[in-house]
Amino acid sequence: MTEHDTGRKKKRVAIYTLGCKVNQYESAIFAGFFKQHGYELVDFNKPADIYIINTCTVTHLADRKSRQAIRRAVKINPEAKVVVAGCYAQIAPEKIADIPGVDLIIGTQDHQSILKIIENDAGNMVENCPGFAENYLPEYNGKTRAFIKIQEGCESFCSYCIIPYSRGPLRSRKLGYILSELKNIIDQGYREIVLTGIHAGEYGRDLPGDINLTRLVEGILKIPGLTRLRLSSLEPQDVSAGLIDIMAGSRILCPHLHLPLQNGDDEILRRMRRKYSTHDYAAIVESFYAKVHDAAVTTDVMVGFPGEKEKHFENTCRFVEQMGFSGLHVFKYSPRSGTPAAGFPDQVPAQIKELRSKRLLGLSRRLYQKYALKYIGREKEVLVEGFFDEKKNMYEGLTDNYLRVVFTGCGSELKGKLVKVRILEARESHLAGIII
Repeated sequence: MTEHDTGRKKKRVAIYTLGCKVNQYESAIFAGFFKQHGYELVDFNKPADIYIINTCTVTHLADRKSRQAIRRAVKINPEAKVVVAGCYAQIAPEKIADIPGVDLIIGTQDHQSILKIIENDAGNMVENCPGFAENYLPEYNGKTRAFIKIQEGCESFCSYCIIPYSRGPLRSRKLGYILSELKNIIDQGYREIVLTGIHAGEYGRDLPGDINLTRLVEGILKIPGLTRLRLSSLEPQDVSAGLIDIMAGSRILCPHLHLPLQNGDDEILRRMRRKYSTHDYAAIVESFYAKVHDAAVTTDVMVGFPGEKEKHFENTCRFVEQMGFSGLHVFKYSPRSGTPAAGFPDQVPAQIKELRSKRLLGLSRRLYQKYALKYIGREKEVLVEGFFDEKKNMYEGLTDNYLRVVFTGCGSELKGKLVKVRILEARESHLAGIII
C-alpha cells in the first residue's frame, strides 16, 4: 500500500537527466513508476525526499556534470535519499560512492526494481547486464513528444567508446511490448513518438524470425492515431534502402536522419573502428536526399581523435560541407579509461581540439543557414512545444525535418498541437514565421 493510498502526505521525488535520448526515456520510466506508486514528482531544484540522478559517461565533461548534479541534490536537501543511475554509475560506482551523501548506486540495471531497492536501502546494486522495465509507462512533462526504447546495448566497440561496457550486449525488446507501449502513449495524447536505443539500427538481430528495424517501422506505421514517428540516432551502415523507401512514401515517418559521422577521413575512421568509409556514408546520404522530400541529415563529429593531423581535419571539413548537413553536434575527443584509443599514441593537445571545435561549429552555423533559407516563404507543419515568449504570445516547435520554428500564436493554447506556419525568416538558431 502506498502513502497515497493511506491518505498521508505524498513523498516527493526529483529526477535529473544527463546524456542521450535513452536516458531521457529511462528517466520517464522512473517518473511513471513513482507516480503510479503514489509519489509526487517535483522539480530537481526543489526540496525532495528522493533525488535520482540519471548519469552519462560519454566524455569527461559528462562525468563532471554528473558529479555536480549529485552534489547539488545533497546540498538542496541533505536529509534526502540520493540515488545515482545511468552509465557513469555503471562504469564508476566506486568514484560515486566516495561522494558524500550518496545513498544508492543502481547503474543501468533493471529499473523496475528501483522502488524495492530504495526502500530496502540496497546500496550498490550495479549489475553486468541491465534489463527492461516492461510493466510501467513513461511519464513526460507535457504532451508533445515521447520516446520509446526499442533495444539496449551495443557490440560495435568503437575504439573510443565506453558505452558497450556500460550498457552491455545487444538486447532487443519484443515487438508486442513496443506496440503496446506505443498504443498507450498515443492514447495519452502524444503527437510525436521517437524510437531510440543504444544501437537502434541493430534492432531485432537477437530476436527469432525475420525482424529488423525496417519491419518494426512498417508495423508501427499501421497503428491508428499515430501522427508523427521519428527515428533517433542511427549508425550509417544500418540505414537500408528499404527504410529510405518507407520514409519517401510516408507522411508520418519524419524525413530526418541523425547519422553520426565522427570523422570525414577514412584513415581516422579505421582507427576509430567505424564500420563504414566516407564513400559508404556519402552514398547513404545522397540516396536519402534524392528520394525523400524535405530530407534533413544531422550528424555528430569528433575532433582531436588520437593521430588526427591537420590533413585529416581538413578532409573532415570538406566532407561535412559536401554532405550539406542541417546541423552538427561537435565533440572533443575525451579518453575513456578501458577503451583502446585511450592508449593510442599521438594524443592531440587540448588547444588544438578547441580550435578545431570552433571551426566546425562555425561551419555548422553556415550549413544550417544554407539549409534553412530554402524554407523562406514556405508553409511547414510545426509540433508546438510551448511558449517561446509568453508575453508576446510567441510559440516554438519543430517541423518534421527537425527545424526549430518560432511563430506568433493566435491567442489560444497551442502546446501539443500541429499547426501550419508560414516561414518568413531564417535566424541564427531557428526559423521565424506566422501561424496560418
